Amino acid sequence: MSSYDYDLFTIGAGSGGVRASRVAAAHGAKVAIAEEHRIGGTCVIRGCVPKKMLVYGAHFAEDLEDAQKFGWTVGECKFDWGKLRDHVMSDVDRLNGLYRETLEGHDVRIFDERAEITGDHEITLASGKVVTAKHILIATGATPYVPECPGHEHGITSNEAFHLDELPERILIAGGGYIANEFAGIFNQFGTKVTIINRTETILRQYDHSLRDRLMQISILKGIDFRFRAEFRGIEKTKDGCLRVSMTNHDDLEVDCVMFATGRVPHTEGLGLDKAGVEMGEKGEIKVDRFSKTNVDYIYAVGDCTDRVQLTPVAIREGQAFADTVFGNKPTSVNYDHIPSAVFSHPPIASVGMTEGEAKNKLGSIKTYTSDFRPMKNVVADRNERSLYKMICDGDNGRIVGLHMIGPDSPEIMQAAAVAVRAGLTKEDFDNTMALHPTMAEELVLMR
Repeated sequence: MSSYDYDLFTIGAGSGGVRASRVAAAHGAKVAIAEEHRIGGTCVIRGCVPKKMLVYGAHFAEDLEDAQKFGWTVGECKFDWGKLRDHVMSDVDRLNGLYRETLEGHDVRIFDERAEITGDHEITLASGKVVTAKHILIATGATPYVPECPGHEHGITSNEAFHLDELPERILIAGGGYIANEFAGIFNQFGTKVTIINRTETILRQYDHSLRDRLMQISILKGIDFRFRAEFRGIEKTKDGCLRVSMTNHDDLEVDCVMFATGRVPHTEGLGLDKAGVEMGEKGEIKVDRFSKTNVDYIYAVGDCTDRVQLTPVAIREGQAFADTVFGNKPTSVNYDHIPSAVFSHPPIASVGMTEGEAKNKLGSIKTYTSDFRPMKNVVADRNERSLYKMICDGDNGRIVGLHMIGPDSPEIMQAAAVAVRAGLTKEDFDNTMALHPTMAEELVLMR
């Protein structure tokens, strides 16, 4: 019998922590988990899930307009932000309950409070309760980064964007990553005047240049403004309640809301990791080996707090691998090659593998194939918005090393295509596959 209260104590009940705890319990471990906010973590509670729901809601702005070209008589349309917001939050509550039921169904003890490592194999809860565990897993995720500038307290982050009392008439979104571009598309479709500011001249720098250039062109046509090489000087609240933003290289701008989408940093402060001797990185990330173990033998970490790849499916896979390794007698590590990713912008982007630049630098000899087309729905709707698919292949053997798409439903198409890229298929394999007509996806097997 173990001399500890638990075989595993997990701090953080997000995607990675929940998966690790559930699987460990299924392997026969006695497990407890502590969460100071809500079960489900960033993705389910205040991230990709509710944001995708807002994306769906935003798409109706164009769909209702396009419907008239398809013969539908559309009456007066009015958008109710409060109705959508409350409905989304209601579904978040439902998901939170399901995650809790999953843990309880596997006999995982849930502590709805903050936890901190306070000694060797020892955890102290906010209530003062002290427990011990043979293994401790940190799965506390990441938190939005807010730049230090005068008046930064007047801004919001993506965390608060889901709970706005009303839509702002004008919003400034700071950042060039996926969160900034996704919320820019959402607010723009809801009728808000959107300005994106970025300290560099590049948006979505981890994506292929062709896709990010296309997104920016389309975004500008949709009415989104961009200000590059702009860093905050300060944010001042005016007498009428607006926010006056001063920045480098550009004139001041007056808006109703400032949203910081300037990246996310590991949420690791105040967990007692320093006292436990856990090695940390410069950004506060927890350093781990390929089995998610820290330099302290009994402490592990998975998900965004390790800053390996900040994606929900990655955290889930890391949590599964940890549980199988430690409690399932099946040493498992995660393969980080060929991870597909998406930006749910308007239109969305999807990508897997190397960009053209990365492929050139790594392989030297490459071949690039593209399809630049206007989807049938856009043609009928008289919407002059073109999609772009791009395939990058090893010049020596034709193996597909990168696939990049921007256009309607690109993330849905990419999930299946990513399997083919992961399997090492070639351009010839795609060419030899019969097209499914008429679809947008058929362009994958018709590229020249």
